[in-house]
Amino acid sequence: MPYSKKIQKFYQNLGKLFYAIAAIDNTIREEEVQMLKNIIKDKWLPLDDFSDTHGTDSAYQIEIVFDWLEEQQAEPNRCFDAFKEFKKEHDSLFPIAIKELIWNTAEAIASSFAGKNKSEVILLAKLKLLLKE
Repeated sequence: MPYSKKIQKFYQNLGKLFYAIAAIDNTIREEEVQMLKNIIKDKWLPLDDFSDTHGTDSAYQIEIVFDWLEEQQAEPNRCFDAFKEFKKEHDSLFPIAIKELIWNTAEAIASSFAGKNKSEVILLAKLKLLLKE
C-alpha cells in the first residue's frame, strides 16, 4: 500500500475511533462534534501535507468518516475494534506524539459535554491500554 494511501486510512480510522468515543453513550452531542472539528482544525491539519485525490487535506478524513458513521448509526464498539486492528497492523504510524494527540482528542471529546459518563470512561480506559502497546 502506498504511504499516502496508508495516511488516508490512518485518518479514516481516527474518524472511527473518535466516533466511537462520541457515540458510546448512544448520543452524539453537538458539543462533541464541535470539539472534534476544532481539534482537527487546530491540531490535526497542521501535522502533515498529505491530501486525498480531491486535493483535500487528508486530516479531514477524520470528520468525513465521523459524519458518515453518525449518519449510518454505526455500532461504536465495532468502530473502536476497527481502529484497534488498524493500529496493530500499522504500529509505525503511531509514534508517541501521535498517541498523545489521539489521547488528548479522545479525552476532549468525552469531556466536552457534562463530563465523562461510565461508558466513555470504560472506552477511554481501553484506548489508554491500546496506546501503551
